[in-house]
Formats: sequence, C-alpha cells, structure tokens
Amino acid sequence: MTTKLPNQISGAEAIVHCLLAEGVNLIYGYPGGAIMPFYDELYKFQDQLKHVLVRHEQGAAHAAQGYARATGKVGVAVATSGPGATNLVTGIADAQIDSTPLVCITGQVGRHLLGSDAFQETDIIGISTPITKWNYQITKAAEIPYILAKAFYIARSGRPGPVLVDITKNAQFELFDFEYTPCDHVRSYLPEPQIDMECIHQAAALINEAKKPMIVYGQGVVLGNAEQELKTFIEKTTIPSAWTILGKSALPTAHKHNVGMVGMHGNYAPNVLTNECDVLIAIGMRFDDRVTGDLNTYAKQAKIIHFDIDKAEINKNVKVDVGVLGNCKHTLTALLPWVKENNHSQWQSSFDQLYQVEFKEVIDKEMNPAGPGISMAEVIEQINQATQSQAIVVTDVGQHQMIACRYAQETLPKSNITSGGLGTMGFALPSAIGAKMGAPEREVIAVIGDGGFQMNIQELGTIYQTQTAVKIVVLNNEHLGMVRQWQELFFDSRYASTVMTNPDFVTIAKGYYIPGKRVDQRADLKAAIEEMVAAKTPYFLEIKVENEENVFPMIPSGSSVSDIRLS
Repeated sequence: MTTKLPNQISGAEAIVHCLLAEGVNLIYGYPGGAIMPFYDELYKFQDQLKHVLVRHEQGAAHAAQGYARATGKVGVAVATSGPGATNLVTGIADAQIDSTPLVCITGQVGRHLLGSDAFQETDIIGISTPITKWNYQITKAAEIPYILAKAFYIARSGRPGPVLVDITKNAQFELFDFEYTPCDHVRSYLPEPQIDMECIHQAAALINEAKKPMIVYGQGVVLGNAEQELKTFIEKTTIPSAWTILGKSALPTAHKHNVGMVGMHGNYAPNVLTNECDVLIAIGMRFDDRVTGDLNTYAKQAKIIHFDIDKAEINKNVKVDVGVLGNCKHTLTALLPWVKENNHSQWQSSFDQLYQVEFKEVIDKEMNPAGPGISMAEVIEQINQATQSQAIVVTDVGQHQMIACRYAQETLPKSNITSGGLGTMGFALPSAIGAKMGAPEREVIAVIGDGGFQMNIQELGTIYQTQTAVKIVVLNNEHLGMVRQWQELFFDSRYASTVMTNPDFVTIAKGYYIPGKRVDQRADLKAAIEEMVAAKTPYFLEIKVENEENVFPMIPSGSSVSDIRLS
C-alpha cells in the first residue's frame, strides 16, 4: 500500500514514516551528530515508534538480532557516523553469517564533506560491503523512500541478512514530496528459486531406497517457518534427525527421532553415524567446518541430498548428489507426497545404543558430578525444570554455549538464540534484551560465561532503564573456558592469558538496581534458579562452576567426525 503525505517533509521525518510503513515499532540505537536530525523527528513519534537507548552500538546490533531471531521480523539498529557506524560492524558481520534480517541505518557527514576526512567521517559503505547482503549511501532526501523499501525487502526475503543504509546529514534536512511504496521485487534478484520437481523426484527416490538415512537440519528450517513440514516429513519416514547449533528448536528436543547435535561438541551418535549412513539429507544447513570436520572423510559413503534456498551453498563445501533449491517450507511440502511411509527402527537403534555410550561416559558424569563443584550441565537441567523447557535460551560463546546447546530442552520453535557462524563473545546480553522485547510473553534466559559477560556488561544499563525482565545466568569458572580447554588438550596446559580475575558481578548488577545473588553450593542451586524464574523483574544469578571443567564429546579441529572423543 502506497503512503503519501500532503506536504513536503524532511528526509529525517521520511525515515520515520518509512519505518512505520514497514510495520516497525521498535528500534535500537545510539544518537550522535550525523544522525541527530532523525532523532529530533523520532522525538515527535515516541508513541508510535519506540527507541531503545543501548549503551554501545554493538549492543544495538545484537539486540536487533535477538529481536529478529525471536520474532522472525526484521530488526532495526541506528547509529551515527564514524565510530558509531563502525561499532555496529561486529553485529552486522554476525547477522550476515547467521542469516539474520537486519536494517542498519547510519548517519553520515554532509554530502559536500564526503571524502574530506571530516569529523567522524568513515567510509562505512566500503567497510560493510563484505558483511552485508546489500548496502547503499543516500545523499539526497528524495532517495530515502525507495532505498529503505528496497532495504527491508532485501533483508527479509530469500536467505535473510543484514542491510546497511548510510544517510548523509544534508539528506536528512532536505524537504521533498514524500511517497512510500513497499518493495516487492528487485530486478535480477531472485530470492526464492523456482522448485525443480525433477530434483524433488530424485531426492524422493534416494530417500525411499535408503536403508540407513539420516537428516541434518539447520537454521533454514527456522527461517523458512518450516518446523511443521520438517516434523511431518520426519514422522512419515521415521528418519533419525540431527541438528546444527542454529537448527536447534526446529524440532522438539524430546522428539523420538531427534538424535542430537552434530558438530565439534555435538552428540556422539549423530557424529559417528554420519560416516555410516547411506543417504544424508541436509535441510537448511550449509556444511560449516564445525559440522563436517575433515571434508576428505565426511560422509564419503553416502548419497547426499541438500535442501537450501541459496544456490551458492550447493556444492560449496560438500559435493552433493541432489541439490534441491527453494525455501524448505515449500520444498518439503513438494517432497512429502513422493516419500513413502517407512520404518527405520533398527537403524534408529544404532543411535540409541551410541547414546547410551555417551550417557555413561559423559552425560551421567556431567549431570551427577562426583565432586562438590557445580557442573554447567546441572545448571542447565535446573533451568529446564524451572521453565518447563519453554524458555528462550540465549547463549554467548564458549563452553557454556556448547553445554547449553547440548542440554537445554526445548519444546517451542525459536527457543535457541546464539551466535553460530561468527562466534561473537558479548552477543548474549544485548541479544536477550531484543529477544525479550520481541517475545515478552516468554521467559528469556541469557546463559553467559564470565568472559563474554564482561564484553557487553554495560547493557545492564539498558536493562535497568527499560526494565526488560531478562534473566541473566553467568556461569563463572574464572577462565576463558573454551580457550583454556584447548590449551589443556593441545598446548600442554600452558594457560596463556586465559585465567580471569573477575569483579563482584552481583554487586555490579545491584549497582544497576538489578536484584541477584551468587550460588557456589549445589544445595542452593535449585531454589536460586526457581527464585530467578519466578521474578517479574530483571534478575541476575552468578553461579560458581568448576574452574577446569571440559566439554565433551569433542572432535579435534581438522579431524574426521568419526574421531570424536568422549574424554
């Protein structure tokens, strides 16, 4: 629907109207000189467009990511020129590799100053080109409606991703006749390829003939809203199904055909049996190196079918026998009539048997540690119980991330938010703010290590100012845990710069008027987590865990998935 205003308006006001026309009601940002005209107009629209003042622009990008991941909508982040724009870069890069739809708007010096090294001038277009799906610099107010419409369309369509629009200060002041028409196509851009039914038939034939098929599903299922189609496909064919770290929650964790996580710290059975299956069906995943390990030994015995919306991913890392292009919601729908009902219970039992091996060697020991120290796994299990496995769990990066992804039980879609491809420490706290604002009816638990927590600890200020009821759990092992684990296993325990001397986190949280407590005894763990979950306000919980706990299973870097270690 076209929006047209009767009188000329400024470019700054036009930005606001464009956001409203796109259905945006919440943005994250930090004001500054080059974006100040926009903020001045935003002041007049506070009842329609809520602005969340973060404490650092990286927090704006991550909060917008959390909002996008929890809602499926486009997240919006705003910053000024120069350092404001460059502080967005890490979040933009994270969104690019994890296919998160963002529109980032940055202010820029006036058009007449471009290229003059003016105060707070930075070439953010040049900087962000490799890490955005598309970017553009606006130098005239009249460009604003068309470019922002295009930005939202590109960000949300096809394989989603971040878009950056840089707007010069003069363009924000200029007056023009405003008219806004949402974008529904871009010449030469094909966001969703037409489904090739011949490929569907080839895939179905391989699946129907398979004796030991295995599914690995990724975030493409979540992005395509294809959770129900995946579940129907799995239940019709009874194929054992594993997930990548970003695919988690596309299928309930407790589903009988869910066999766990693949990858470097994934479950034993799906990793080992990747190299024993006869047909590997990859759905909405990109064969990341953390999933495949050594490509020279990855699933060489199997016929491989790859469902993906992005043609560039087909045969990029792993040569496949059948590539099925399209949104997996549509391709799975097309596939379903052609696959036969089947019973792979004997093959499923192979996964069950190896799970028992992992349970004995790893899971039972982590859930029921022999020593007095609290393990990370038992913390996650207590969170499962207190939330009835219905929370959104937002994790940072490191050992706690792997443990949370392994042990968090999830029953609802969009329940797992983490930094997958970029592995960004500092992601969880601001991302949890965005997730809670996007899904206020759900409990949002941020699980963070003591290292990552301190990278964006200032966002406690955003939580206090907005009173966003995020529950923060810091698993404090006084180390950069994952790096320390590698140093122990591969660098003869030379703990170079991984021991953390930490402040009093609970006192810092209380400085931001966020209630909280510290737990260092197992006997206090259950009650503390229940108190945290019951709180109607933000809550901070520091849990002192074992200092030198390692995360297993583990595939050593560059090794075959078959070489997964249990200790």
